[in-house]
Amino acid sequence: MSAIDRTIRSFFLKELVKGMALTFSYVFKEKVTINYPYQKGPLSPRFRGEHALRRYPNGEERCIACKLCEAICPAQAITIEAEPRDDGSRRTTRYDIDMTKCIYCGFCQEACPVDAIVEGPNFEFATETREELFYNKDKLLQNGERWEAELAANITADAPYR
Repeated sequence: MSAIDRTIRSFFLKELVKGMALTFSYVFKEKVTINYPYQKGPLSPRFRGEHALRRYPNGEERCIACKLCEAICPAQAITIEAEPRDDGSRRTTRYDIDMTKCIYCGFCQEACPVDAIVEGPNFEFATETREELFYNKDKLLQNGERWEAELAANITADAPYR
């Protein structure tokens, strides 16, 4: 590039004008920022958030105490205790997840043969104390009841890929 070309470009501030034109073009485009607490962005059906235990439509809990989720958990965050019921089936008496250990890998959800334990769409579960992140069976069942409509829709949407 000759000295004359460089002098002309610097005199007319070509790069600055191009940059300002690009900036000005974005003034008329739709905004991409969302107002977070009041608007939420889309989540994938495969999003892995807060854990939940699901129930059958008749109200019976789905977990059959097979302990596959406990065995496959790489962080060893799940603890299950079970005992047989009067009809011979097994159900859990204790189902605990230590969310401080959980790495949200989704292996528990993949291992469950009856879709009892799932990772739901909730990503807003900040706590003030560490003890609040130790989820017991009651807390997990409450999460399942609260998010059941979205959980069922996500499982249905993800079914062709399983």
